Amino acid sequence: MPDLAITPLEDLTALAVRGADAASFLQGQLSQDVTLLAAQGALLAGLHNPQGRCLAVLRLFHLGTDQIIAVLPAEIAAGVRAHLSRYVLRARVRIEDVASSWRVYGLAGPDAAAAADTRLHLQLENDGFRQLILAPRGETLPQGHIATRAEWRIADIEAGMPEVLAATSGEFVAQMLNLDALGAIAFDKGCYTGQEIIARAHYRGQVKRRMQLFHTDAATLLQPGERIALADGRRARVVLAAGIEDGGQEFLAVTALPGAAGTGESAQEAAVACLEAMQMPLPYPLPD
Repeated sequence: MPDLAITPLEDLTALAVRGADAASFLQGQLSQDVTLLAAQGALLAGLHNPQGRCLAVLRLFHLGTDQIIAVLPAEIAAGVRAHLSRYVLRARVRIEDVASSWRVYGLAGPDAAAAADTRLHLQLENDGFRQLILAPRGETLPQGHIATRAEWRIADIEAGMPEVLAATSGEFVAQMLNLDALGAIAFDKGCYTGQEIIARAHYRGQVKRRMQLFHTDAATLLQPGERIALADGRRARVVLAAGIEDGGQEFLAVTALPGAAGTGESAQEAAVACLEAMQMPLPYPLPD
């Protein structure tokens, strides 16, 4: 591993929420406590529909009292912008595509924290080894080794970091993606879209299916949203997958927790393929 690896993340884009009510507007839409953003600079948040199902995982960056930028996959950006725009009503807010002005890249390695310190950044793990950077298009990249998108994807998977793409948008309740374990849900904030369902699942202990980490030697790369049957009989749905150097792949999938009753899927959602896969530990504990 080089001291500093740089990964251009061209599949990610940026939406700006601008206006005097930017923070209060997002406070009513996202699972994160947006009032903390000014002090922390960047936060992970979930955007959900009224049924508590996650439409997007957003990385929020604070640019000022009247401007917040959300980083998300480009393939769902238009849908997220349209969804948020329906809730603007009388709020003094406008939601804009700012992909032409901002770029997103990742930093990894022992020097990542120092390189990120003078830039808009979101620390992805507690050790500071990986940083997500939001930078003006004209800003020069730091000096370092250029890494591939696949390497960054594997690091996300091994970190248990979900990504919601077009195939999975609106499919999983927040806790199924471990957003509570990742600090992307504030259970002590006020109301927001989907809050009732998310809070009920939390306080009543109804989360029986969660995103978990697996390794398989299967050659055909799994796709987000794909339904599979694990060898132990559990049904699962893929969140992310990426190939690794030994020819196998690692993937995140939502499935029943060990010992949980039932699969959580109806007969109409029956898996179409059986997969030999080894479950691996996540780097963070799951809430009880």
